[in-house]
Amino acid sequence: MEERILYITIFLSSLLAVIILFFIASIIRYHRRFIRLQRERITAEIRLLENERKRIATDLHDSLGPLLSSVKLNVSSVEVTDPQDRLVISKSTKYIDEIITSMRQISYNLLPTTLERKGLLDAIREFCRYLGQEDLLEVHVYAMNAITPNPEQDIHIFRIIQEVIHNTLKHAGATRLDIGFNQDAKELLVLIKDNGKGFNVEKAMRDSSGLGLKSLEIRTDIMHGAINIRSTPGEGTNYYIRIPRG
Repeated sequence: MEERILYITIFLSSLLAVIILFFIASIIRYHRRFIRLQRERITAEIRLLENERKRIATDLHDSLGPLLSSVKLNVSSVEVTDPQDRLVISKSTKYIDEIITSMRQISYNLLPTTLERKGLLDAIREFCRYLGQEDLLEVHVYAMNAITPNPEQDIHIFRIIQEVIHNTLKHAGATRLDIGFNQDAKELLVLIKDNGKGFNVEKAMRDSSGLGLKSLEIRTDIMHGAINIRSTPGEGTNYYIRIPRG
Protein backbone atom coordinates (compact mmCIF):
# COMPACT_ATOMS: atom_id res chain seq x y z
CA MET A 1 0.00 0.00 0.00
CA GLU A 2 2.79 2.40 0.91
CA GLU A 3 4.59 1.52 -2.31
CA ARG A 4 1.44 2.32 -4.27
CA ILE A 5 1.06 5.68 -2.50
CA LEU A 6 4.73 6.41 -3.17
CA TYR A 7 4.29 5.45 -6.82
CA ILE A 8 1.23 7.70 -7.17
CA THR A 9 3.04 10.53 -5.41
CA ILE A 10 6.05 10.21 -7.73
CA PHE A 11 3.76 9.97 -10.75
CA LEU A 12 1.77 13.06 -9.73
CA SER A 13 4.96 14.97 -8.91
CA SER A 14 6.43 14.04 -12.27
CA LEU A 15 3.22 15.03 -14.04
CA LEU A 16 3.13 18.33 -12.19
CA ALA A 17 6.78 18.98 -13.08
CA VAL A 18 6.04 18.23 -16.75
CA ILE A 19 3.03 20.59 -16.68
CA ILE A 20 5.11 23.32 -15.04
CA LEU A 21 7.94 22.85 -17.56
CA PHE A 22 5.46 22.89 -20.43
CA PHE A 23 3.87 26.05 -19.00
CA ILE A 24 7.28 27.75 -18.64
CA ALA A 25 8.31 26.67 -22.16
CA SER A 26 5.03 28.02 -23.53
CA ILE A 27 5.60 31.37 -21.81
CA ILE A 28 9.14 31.53 -23.19
CA ARG A 29 7.95 30.67 -26.71
CA TYR A 30 5.15 33.22 -26.47
CA HIS A 31 7.55 35.87 -25.19
CA ARG A 32 10.04 35.18 -27.99
CA ARG A 33 7.25 35.24 -30.56
CA PHE A 34 5.94 38.50 -29.09
CA ILE A 35 9.42 40.06 -29.22
CA ARG A 36 9.89 38.85 -32.82
CA LEU A 37 6.52 40.23 -33.90
CA GLN A 38 7.24 43.52 -32.12
CA ARG A 39 10.58 43.76 -33.87
CA GLU A 40 9.03 42.97 -37.25
CA ARG A 41 6.32 45.57 -36.67
CA ILE A 42 8.78 48.28 -35.63
CA THR A 43 11.09 47.40 -38.54
CA ALA A 44 8.19 47.67 -40.98
CA GLU A 45 7.13 51.01 -39.47
CA ILE A 46 10.63 52.45 -39.71
CA ARG A 47 11.03 51.25 -43.31
CA LEU A 48 7.66 52.77 -44.15
CA LEU A 49 8.75 56.00 -42.45
CA GLU A 50 12.00 56.13 -44.42
CA ASN A 51 10.16 55.44 -47.70
CA GLU A 52 7.67 58.19 -46.92
CA ARG A 53 10.50 60.57 -46.07
CA LYS A 54 12.15 59.73 -49.38
CA ARG A 55 8.91 60.36 -51.30
CA ILE A 56 8.27 63.73 -49.63
CA ALA A 57 11.90 64.82 -50.06
CA THR A 58 11.77 63.91 -53.75
CA ASP A 59 8.52 65.86 -54.23
CA LEU A 60 10.02 68.90 -52.49
CA HIS A 61 13.21 68.75 -54.52
CA ASP A 62 11.76 67.87 -57.93
CA SER A 63 8.41 69.68 -57.86
CA LEU A 64 8.16 72.45 -55.30
CA GLY A 65 11.78 73.62 -55.64
CA PRO A 66 11.65 74.39 -59.38
CA LEU A 67 8.18 75.93 -58.97
CA LEU A 68 9.42 78.37 -56.33
CA SER A 69 12.43 79.24 -58.46
CA SER A 70 10.09 80.01 -61.38
CA VAL A 71 7.95 82.20 -59.15
CA LYS A 72 11.02 84.10 -57.97
CA LEU A 73 12.19 84.57 -61.56
CA ASN A 74 8.78 85.90 -62.65
CA VAL A 75 8.50 88.24 -59.68
CA SER A 76 12.03 89.57 -60.25
CA SER A 77 11.33 90.19 -63.94
CA VAL A 78 8.43 92.53 -63.21
CA GLU A 79 9.43 96.09 -64.14
CA VAL A 80 8.12 98.81 -61.88
CA THR A 81 9.01 102.44 -61.44
CA ASP A 82 7.40 103.19 -58.12
CA PRO A 83 9.94 102.84 -55.24
CA GLN A 84 7.30 101.35 -52.99
CA ASP A 85 6.50 98.67 -55.58
CA ARG A 86 10.21 97.90 -55.98
CA LEU A 87 10.47 97.48 -52.21
CA VAL A 88 7.53 95.06 -52.21
CA ILE A 89 9.11 93.00 -55.02
CA SER A 90 12.47 93.01 -53.23
CA LYS A 91 10.88 91.77 -50.00
CA SER A 92 8.90 89.15 -51.91
CA THR A 93 12.00 87.70 -53.58
CA LYS A 94 13.75 87.69 -50.21
CA TYR A 95 10.86 85.74 -48.66
CA ILE A 96 10.94 83.28 -51.55
CA ASP A 97 14.70 82.78 -51.00
CA GLU A 98 14.03 82.06 -47.33
CA ILE A 99 11.30 79.57 -48.24
CA ILE A 100 13.62 77.83 -50.72
CA THR A 101 16.38 77.63 -48.09
CA SER A 102 13.98 76.22 -45.48
CA MET A 103 12.59 73.76 -48.00
CA ARG A 104 16.08 72.52 -48.87
CA GLN A 105 16.81 72.07 -45.17
CA ILE A 106 13.59 70.09 -44.69
CA SER A 107 14.32 68.01 -47.78
CA TYR A 108 17.83 67.27 -46.52
CA ASN A 109 16.56 66.26 -43.08
CA LEU A 110 14.07 63.92 -44.72
CA LEU A 111 16.61 62.38 -47.10
CA PRO A 112 20.34 63.16 -46.92
CA THR A 113 21.30 62.78 -50.60
CA THR A 114 24.99 62.95 -49.67
CA LEU A 115 24.57 59.59 -47.95
CA GLU A 116 24.02 57.91 -51.31
CA ARG A 117 26.45 60.07 -53.28
CA LYS A 118 29.46 60.36 -50.94
CA GLY A 119 28.93 57.97 -48.06
CA LEU A 120 28.19 57.99 -44.35
CA LEU A 121 31.04 60.17 -43.05
CA ASP A 122 30.51 62.99 -45.55
CA ALA A 123 26.75 62.87 -44.89
CA ILE A 124 27.36 63.34 -41.15
CA ARG A 125 29.79 66.20 -41.74
CA GLU A 126 27.34 67.88 -44.11
CA PHE A 127 24.53 67.46 -41.59
CA CYS A 128 26.66 69.24 -38.98
CA ARG A 129 27.30 72.10 -41.41
CA TYR A 130 23.58 72.36 -42.15
CA LEU A 131 22.86 72.67 -38.42
CA GLY A 132 25.02 75.78 -38.26
CA GLN A 133 25.83 75.24 -34.57
CA GLU A 134 29.63 75.21 -34.86
CA ASP A 135 29.92 78.00 -32.31
CA LEU A 136 28.05 75.88 -29.74
CA LEU A 137 29.28 72.36 -30.51
CA GLU A 138 32.50 71.33 -32.20
CA VAL A 139 31.91 67.99 -33.97
CA HIS A 140 34.80 65.79 -35.13
CA VAL A 141 34.05 62.86 -37.47
CA TYR A 142 36.83 60.40 -38.28
CA ALA A 143 37.43 56.81 -39.36
CA MET A 144 40.31 54.51 -38.46
CA ASN A 145 40.01 52.79 -41.86
CA ALA A 146 37.83 52.65 -44.97
CA ILE A 147 34.10 52.23 -44.27
CA THR A 148 32.34 49.95 -46.75
CA PRO A 149 29.01 51.42 -47.91
CA ASN A 150 25.91 49.52 -46.80
CA PRO A 151 22.81 51.56 -47.81
CA GLU A 152 20.34 49.58 -45.69
CA GLN A 153 22.41 50.01 -42.53
CA ASP A 154 23.90 53.43 -43.26
CA ILE A 155 20.54 55.22 -43.14
CA HIS A 156 19.92 53.79 -39.65
CA ILE A 157 23.42 54.73 -38.47
CA PHE A 158 22.91 58.23 -39.86
CA ARG A 159 19.58 58.57 -38.01
CA ILE A 160 21.19 57.32 -34.78
CA ILE A 161 23.94 59.92 -35.04
CA GLN A 162 21.39 62.60 -35.91
CA GLU A 163 19.53 61.80 -32.71
CA VAL A 164 22.74 61.82 -30.64
CA ILE A 165 23.78 65.21 -32.06
CA HIS A 166 20.34 66.69 -31.37
CA ASN A 167 20.37 65.30 -27.81
CA THR A 168 23.88 66.64 -27.24
CA LEU A 169 22.92 70.12 -28.41
CA LYS A 170 19.67 70.11 -26.46
CA HIS A 171 20.62 68.47 -23.17
CA ALA A 172 24.34 67.78 -22.73
CA GLY A 173 25.77 71.29 -22.52
CA ALA A 174 28.82 69.91 -24.37
CA THR A 175 31.31 71.91 -26.43
CA ARG A 176 32.88 68.94 -28.25
CA LEU A 177 31.51 65.75 -29.80
CA ASP A 178 33.77 63.05 -31.29
CA ILE A 179 32.30 60.46 -33.68
CA GLY A 180 34.71 57.65 -34.58
CA PHE A 181 34.36 54.62 -36.88
CA ASN A 182 36.36 51.43 -37.15
CA GLN A 183 35.50 48.51 -39.44
CA ASP A 184 36.95 45.03 -39.70
CA ALA A 185 35.87 41.94 -41.61
CA LYS A 186 33.02 41.16 -39.20
CA GLU A 187 31.64 44.37 -37.75
CA LEU A 188 31.49 48.13 -37.71
CA LEU A 189 32.30 49.89 -34.44
CA VAL A 190 31.02 53.38 -33.73
CA LEU A 191 32.20 55.38 -30.72
CA ILE A 192 30.54 58.68 -29.91
CA LYS A 193 31.85 60.76 -27.02
CA ASP A 194 30.91 64.19 -25.68
CA ASN A 195 32.38 66.35 -22.92
CA GLY A 196 29.00 67.41 -21.55
CA LYS A 197 27.41 67.22 -18.14
CA GLY A 198 26.31 63.58 -18.47
CA PHE A 199 23.10 62.01 -17.22
CA ASN A 200 21.59 59.00 -15.50
CA VAL A 201 21.08 56.57 -18.40
CA GLU A 202 18.71 54.16 -16.63
CA LYS A 203 16.51 56.99 -15.38
CA ALA A 204 16.47 58.67 -18.79
CA MET A 205 15.47 55.42 -20.50
CA ARG A 206 12.80 54.73 -17.90
CA ASP A 207 11.31 58.22 -17.83
CA SER A 208 11.51 58.91 -21.57
CA SER A 209 8.03 59.65 -22.91
CA GLY A 210 8.99 59.76 -26.60
CA LEU A 211 11.28 57.73 -28.81
CA GLY A 212 14.50 59.64 -28.10
CA LEU A 213 17.03 57.22 -26.62
CA LYS A 214 14.69 54.29 -27.36
CA SER A 215 15.01 54.97 -31.09
CA LEU A 216 18.76 54.36 -30.79
CA GLU A 217 18.11 50.88 -29.40
CA ILE A 218 15.36 50.14 -31.93
CA ARG A 219 17.47 51.06 -34.96
CA THR A 220 20.51 49.22 -33.58
CA ASP A 221 18.36 46.16 -32.96
CA ILE A 222 17.06 46.29 -36.54
CA MET A 223 20.68 45.98 -37.70
CA HIS A 224 21.19 43.03 -35.27
CA GLY A 225 23.72 45.19 -33.46
CA ALA A 226 24.26 46.29 -29.88
CA ILE A 227 24.47 49.70 -28.24
CA ASN A 228 25.89 50.56 -24.85
CA ILE A 229 25.47 54.05 -23.39
CA ARG A 230 27.75 55.00 -20.51
CA SER A 231 27.36 58.31 -18.76
CA THR A 232 28.17 59.78 -15.39
CA PRO A 233 26.80 63.15 -14.27
CA GLY A 234 29.56 65.69 -14.73
CA GLU A 235 31.77 63.40 -16.85
CA GLY A 236 30.17 63.34 -20.29
CA THR A 237 28.60 60.50 -22.26
CA ASN A 238 29.98 57.64 -24.36
CA TYR A 239 27.96 55.67 -26.93
CA TYR A 240 29.41 52.31 -28.03
CA ILE A 241 27.72 50.76 -31.06
CA ARG A 242 28.63 47.41 -32.66
CA ILE A 243 27.03 46.46 -35.96
CA PRO A 244 27.69 43.20 -37.83
CA ARG A 245 28.87 43.66 -41.43
CA GLY A 246 29.09 41.02 -44.08
